[in-house]
Amino acid sequence: MAEPSRATIASAPRIEGGRFLIVEARFYDAIGAHLLEGAIRALDAAGATFDVVGVAGALEIPAGMAITLDAAEAAGRPYDGAVALGCVVRGETYHFEIVAGESARALIDLSVQSRLALGNGILTTETIAQAEERADPARGDKGGDAVRAAIGLALLKRRGRGQ
Repeated sequence: MAEPSRATIASAPRIEGGRFLIVEARFYDAIGAHLLEGAIRALDAAGATFDVVGVAGALEIPAGMAITLDAAEAAGRPYDGAVALGCVVRGETYHFEIVAGESARALIDLSVQSRLALGNGILTTETIAQAEERADPARGDKGGDAVRAAIGLALLKRRGRGQ
């Protein structure tokens, strides 16, 4: 099976009435702003609504997401999916591996255990320049890609429920 083209991925289907949670870490503020811009554009294009919650860093994203998802469920306003946005840039210590690996592991655990339609837009790069390239909606648009991934899973979940 051939891989989808960038144009196919960028034109994800609409999800009318979809409600999504964005949890973002703004440790690298300019990169976070680009990721959020791309995510918002993709959600708007898909006909979805969203809430944005900010946390300190990438390691806090899974906990912030779980807390907010639980509160929304308890309030009778569950989300159709969630998107994680952040950036981890390699430094001179082992900290990069811990933050990158553990945030990804916790998000996958949350997604699988709770059947959450998740888009992981946490960038893990060697340099700030790489992160800027990937985050910019006009170039890499990884914020938009994370939203499209979450929408695809949310639509799969809706089909499984016969919606």
